[in-house]
Amino acid sequence: MEIPLLNDIVIIFGLSVAILFMCNRLRVPTIVGFLLTGILAGPYGLGLIKAVHEVEILAEVGVVLLLFTIGIEFSLKGLLRIKKSALLGGSLQVLLTFWVTFVIARQLGQPIGVSIFMGFLISLSSTAIVLKLLQEKAVVDSPHGRTILGILIFQDIIIVPMILVTPLIAGATGGSGTSVLVLVAKGIGIIGLVIVSAKWIVPQVLYQIARTRNKELFLLSVIVICLAVAWATSSAGLSLALGAFLAGLIISESEYSHHALGNILPFRDVFTSFFFVSIGMLLDVGFLFRQPGTVALITLGVLVLKPIIAGFATVLLGFPFRTSILVGLALGQVGEFSFILSKAGVEHGLLAGNIYQMFLAFSVLTMATTPFIITLAPRIADIILLLPLPKRLISGFYPVSKIKVESKKDHLIIIGFGINGRNVARAAGLSGIPYAVIEMNPETVRKEQAQGEPIYYGDSTQEVVLLQANIKDARIVAVAINDPTATRRITEIVRRLNPKVHLIVRTLYLQEMKPLYELGADDVIPEEFETSVEIFTRVLTKYLIPKDEIEKLIAKVRSDGYEMFRSLSKESTSFSDLNLQLPDVEISTFRIGERSPLVGKSLARIELRRRYGVTVLAIRRDLEILSNPHAETQLCVNDVLFVLGAPDMTAEVAGLTHSPEEGDAS
Repeated sequence: MEIPLLNDIVIIFGLSVAILFMCNRLRVPTIVGFLLTGILAGPYGLGLIKAVHEVEILAEVGVVLLLFTIGIEFSLKGLLRIKKSALLGGSLQVLLTFWVTFVIARQLGQPIGVSIFMGFLISLSSTAIVLKLLQEKAVVDSPHGRTILGILIFQDIIIVPMILVTPLIAGATGGSGTSVLVLVAKGIGIIGLVIVSAKWIVPQVLYQIARTRNKELFLLSVIVICLAVAWATSSAGLSLALGAFLAGLIISESEYSHHALGNILPFRDVFTSFFFVSIGMLLDVGFLFRQPGTVALITLGVLVLKPIIAGFATVLLGFPFRTSILVGLALGQVGEFSFILSKAGVEHGLLAGNIYQMFLAFSVLTMATTPFIITLAPRIADIILLLPLPKRLISGFYPVSKIKVESKKDHLIIIGFGINGRNVARAAGLSGIPYAVIEMNPETVRKEQAQGEPIYYGDSTQEVVLLQANIKDARIVAVAINDPTATRRITEIVRRLNPKVHLIVRTLYLQEMKPLYELGADDVIPEEFETSVEIFTRVLTKYLIPKDEIEKLIAKVRSDGYEMFRSLSKESTSFSDLNLQLPDVEISTFRIGERSPLVGKSLARIELRRRYGVTVLAIRRDLEILSNPHAETQLCVNDVLFVLGAPDMTAEVAGLTHSPEEGDAS
């Protein structure tokens, strides 16, 4: 018996594997690969897919699971950490983009409802593509990375009310005020149910299910919660996607959210792929070739206007112009949630015919160009900053005092006030070393200045900022930021402004060491390298390797770099697992009991080495450690002996540390 849907699934996945492989080699995002799969396999392409309706049903499941996982991952605490970027920056970006798009659509003769809806669609960017690229480039924790993350989080949240009001925009309620009130009442009722479920019902249910330790039962319970809430909102006249988001929100408030997310992610990835494939299937390639000029013009317009608006919103947050450029260029595309929203628009008649095809065409193109734009963004920012721009714009509009350094000579300049910068500043303060911190996050600067920290706002990639910090008379500069491109630029500028300063640069990856040394850094500290050093130091310490040998190895590794570390031969090492080298020796610990015959006697008197062939390495007495105790040390009740010797000998010594009665009792 032939099953058309099964045939189509095999075709979709087989074609996806081939296209995604090529996309990976070309560093094109996975989402673009799925869109291309749909274009090729769909009715406007090669026509390989027959059960188009069934594929769209699977795509709807993908949307539900995608919104469900967004709800689970949503964290009010996480939002509060970047509240300014998310709430202020995100709202500015969405509102300004919406307004500009609305005005342009109206000027082109579109109805008010369609213009509003187009504003919704264009205001959203791709969380999946942008975050993946930021993670690959290790700049998520940089100032522009945190700002981008905050704006994307706001967009992910605002999609919910956008979906909610889409029927109202389309006039699905008939324009009746009563219908609007009914919809609002339903929404309030659903939100009340969510609050009650999140606080009292779901945590108890999941607790009882988790106690069974049955993985299948837990997974099914999570899926039932997701689909049940989605069905409830759909039955109330709201969207499935809204219900899925609320279901995720319910589970996110329980202690089982991470476990639930881990179970759902594989299903989400599979079904979400169907969603993007189904979007690609809807794109009429013939339309793209019939109107290439119009599509290219709109695509270019989106890629220019959206970065300008997002960059302007970032400028209003007080960030330097370079950060604003990087944020704007990263958010220039149309996002995956716009596709989800577009489906609702099609259902309610807001997108039809050529308008929908035009939207699909330029959206796919903006997403496809995003990886290349983000890669070129630092270079583009440097070129723009060469223009004769106002200094106030370049440095940012954040109201801070001019950088002042207490000591005009031999001071320390710390660039970046993350974890590493804070630790350096704390050490400098405790040691009485004069220092100044330069930080690009205005909120951090305001907070730390209020606490008396010598921290100043500025973009260290600008020479004027470093000159204000008296770079020419500084003894040491420590660069501790997360942006690799900015780190290179700062290194080059510092070395040019002060050839004698000792420049210490922190970087994430080992491959960054050589370029930074070539630019003039004196010391480059790769984080992954130092992490490995710390790990093997602790491992060798636990294996009781002599401290001087560990320090020699650390010095050797740091001087030669990872090449030496990789080439270490097992045969050439002078130490290894203690049990492998000394299989007949162990270290044991014994506590002296109250009735032990050893109480009050010295080590010389009990002669453990002569009688039993064991050695007392150390004695722990209360909170004090007596290492290598001398022969006249007397043993006391509750002393803990660290004894080295053969297992059978240490077993005999164990009998001396307590009386037979104590041994039986124990």
